[in-house]
Amino acid sequence: MQKLIPYLAVVFIYLAVAADFWRGAKTSANAQSLKLRSLNLHSALIALGLIIHAWLLYQVIFENGFNLGFFNMLSAIAWLTVLIYWVADLKHQLTSLQAFVLPPAAIFALLPAFNAGNHFLPATESPLFLLHIAIALLAYSLFTFATLHALLMTIAERNLHNKPTLIKLPSFPPLMVMETLLFKIIGLGFILLTITLISGILFSEQIFAKPLQFNHKTVFSIASWFIYGGLLFGRYQYGWRGLKAIRWTLAGFVLLLLAYVGTKFILEVLLHR
Repeated sequence: MQKLIPYLAVVFIYLAVAADFWRGAKTSANAQSLKLRSLNLHSALIALGLIIHAWLLYQVIFENGFNLGFFNMLSAIAWLTVLIYWVADLKHQLTSLQAFVLPPAAIFALLPAFNAGNHFLPATESPLFLLHIAIALLAYSLFTFATLHALLMTIAERNLHNKPTLIKLPSFPPLMVMETLLFKIIGLGFILLTITLISGILFSEQIFAKPLQFNHKTVFSIASWFIYGGLLFGRYQYGWRGLKAIRWTLAGFVLLLLAYVGTKFILEVLLHR
């Protein structure tokens, strides 16, 4: 039980901030006061949650080697996604996005506490290999953030046009600002995904003594790279925006999810490999 306390602390912080946001969104008529509260108390609490979460990740991943099992990986991506949100919120005031980011992050942060399995990666003595893993996780986290941001844009656009929606959220930044941020995040994620794919080919030959194999993981990863690349090209060449950009963002994320998260889930959780 004592082992669970820091995990439960992270869960409590993330969920408490999200719950306070929802409470304020429903009861506060003054949106500006909600923003000020979020930028102060909420931001400080999220920072505290990130510190504790980072300490827990260091223990489960690096304590006995380099253990990047399925649940550890999900927790690491959740931590990076919350960190990206926290940094972006300081500049762009994306308060409403915490309603999407924090609840799933709370769940993923708790999973390593119940995971008895290990998945130690080879070549952990190689700084370049560790850099490859770090870049890959950051790329997936950026695209996770971009996807959640795209969902927020969908709700903001429907609210702007007074269309019915199941979720009512206050204090949206201007849609143009949200759209610009979306493509900045996707552009950075695309660069990191490109580096990940190239370095993956190199490390496949060095570590496993065989070139990159065209299995479903590779195919889905390359397909997501083409979708994100096509989206950036469409934005630059044809000025794509709005629902078209959101749909391409979601499609790329689904393929990326199938490529990596889906593969690890099947191998480690279902097949126990």
